[in-house]
Amino acid sequence: MVFKRLLLIVGFISIYAAGFAQDISFQGSAKTNVSVGESFTLTYTLNSQGTDFRGPRLSGFDVISGPFTSTSSSIQSVNGRTSMSVRYSFQYILQANREGTFDIPPATVTVDRRTITSNSLTIKVSKNGAAQAVGNQGQSNGNQRQQGNVQTGPNDVMLKAYVSNSNPQQGEGISVTYKIFTKVPVSQIMFSKEPSFPGFWSQSLTKEKEKLQQYNQVIDGQQYIVADLRKYTLFPLKSGKLTIEPLELVCQAQIKRQSKTRTGDPFFDDFFNDSFFNTSYTPVEKSLRASPLVINVKPLPSSGVPDDFAGAVGSFNFHTELDRTSVKTNEAINLKCVISGEGNLQLIDKLNVSFPPDFETYDPKVSNDIHSSEKGVSGSQVFEYLIIPRKPGKFSLKPISFSFYDLKKMKYITLTSPAYTIDVEKGTGEAANVTYTGANHEEIKYIGSDIRHIKNQVFVLDHTGTYFFGSLGFILWIVIPILLFFVFVLLFRRFSERRSDVVLMKNLRATKVARKRLRKAELYQKEQKQEEFYVEISQALWGYLGDKFSLPVAELSIDTVKQTLVSKEVSEDLIQIFIDTLNNTEYARFAPGEKSVNMERIYNEALAVISRIERELR
Repeated sequence: MVFKRLLLIVGFISIYAAGFAQDISFQGSAKTNVSVGESFTLTYTLNSQGTDFRGPRLSGFDVISGPFTSTSSSIQSVNGRTSMSVRYSFQYILQANREGTFDIPPATVTVDRRTITSNSLTIKVSKNGAAQAVGNQGQSNGNQRQQGNVQTGPNDVMLKAYVSNSNPQQGEGISVTYKIFTKVPVSQIMFSKEPSFPGFWSQSLTKEKEKLQQYNQVIDGQQYIVADLRKYTLFPLKSGKLTIEPLELVCQAQIKRQSKTRTGDPFFDDFFNDSFFNTSYTPVEKSLRASPLVINVKPLPSSGVPDDFAGAVGSFNFHTELDRTSVKTNEAINLKCVISGEGNLQLIDKLNVSFPPDFETYDPKVSNDIHSSEKGVSGSQVFEYLIIPRKPGKFSLKPISFSFYDLKKMKYITLTSPAYTIDVEKGTGEAANVTYTGANHEEIKYIGSDIRHIKNQVFVLDHTGTYFFGSLGFILWIVIPILLFFVFVLLFRRFSERRSDVVLMKNLRATKVARKRLRKAELYQKEQKQEEFYVEISQALWGYLGDKFSLPVAELSIDTVKQTLVSKEVSEDLIQIFIDTLNNTEYARFAPGEKSVNMERIYNEALAVISRIERELR
């Protein structure tokens, strides 16, 4: 084991001597036959250390990633003589984007201030997926180097669209699902173009921020991880061939790259070809586009179409409810029409209802309870009509019909409600108070306020020739805002002058700053932080005097404090108490006794002395 490690170190050291003895070689290699959409590696190999690599201009290929640089080494032993060489590789991951034969011009690199040019390459791109792989291998004295390979194919990541029924009838619901199939890890899915549905009424079944459900599926013997990206329910609004524009997205596919080294020595082969060192994953951006879907929509039968048919297709039930049949004039009646079942419920927007001419009616209030899924759309649609009889008598409400095309029975069906007889008695003559919200009307609060009813309220009259313009109120409305503006300007200027007076502002803020430091000292007292507590108490006392009397920090001393307080006519005993508090603060830090008791006593003394000075200065 020790011998093998020593041999490895000696081999690495001898690399430099071998580099000077060999000729410089700069070769490009790639597959000569690929198919459209296939990813492959373009590699330039240099047997000496180089700089300023310049890749070729590529036509007919998309650069997925690169160039990235890698270093490989090989060791060979002939007749007991061991030699080592190092190669530098510059690699691109390309994808063929169209059919044809393309020439890749040479690349260049600088070695010892010399420009080295590689060979040119010719690659044939075929339309089908049966590209023949031509190996670019080099063998020398039993030693072989296999360049890094991108382990992917054109079908590793796919986006497909599925439709539940490609030949529906007009108005029949269908579902469209977009699925992603992948054999490699995929991340960062971004939708560059959402599908469009011209000629369809559509509703998305995909919830916002819903986690994608993944499952496995085998296609042509290959196992894929599948996720449903988008789901839609569609209702064709017209017949004929309708095209659904596809979904487009961009994602990051993690593609495996691996390189192998063969030296002839099992020890070095195991060392260099260990999967831990030679396998890596490269993120490759994939642009996916589903195929367009062509839906052949069959028209509904033209014979036997009911007069009231409005495009409803499915399987429905229909019933009506009238809350009462005996009322007085100006009292409201509610008529409810309910359509329930499966089909294009959202497209049913009105019913043919005929009311007596002596009834006041409004547009219906429409509410629904509809559930959409991959199996279809089901639920109910409710139309509520508010009707108000204005005259007494006996009135007949004609039957209401609803027609639809039944997909199961393949024919038109008409459902009819019963007729209603409404007895209207004469009321008090006052309109009933009702509140109602219709589809196209404002909310009604009092029917009695309609212009058809005589107003009997007391009106407020003004004398002829009286105008607001020129009156006292008019003048006040003009003068008062101007006066308020001048008062605001005057107050603002005085406030600005006070703010610019630094001495005055410090004086006004002195007590506030001191109390703020005392609150901070109280927190240190609770936390038993003695050093920080006394620092805050000391700064509170000295800072209060400096701000209150505009004393510079350099001039603060016991003498200046005493002189300043005497000049402000502060009492002698209070001056002495303040000086004692300053001294006690310094002594208490090192005084024997209970720490918490000393801190509490000093805090109370500082708070009391500042409060007393404030009261005397007033």
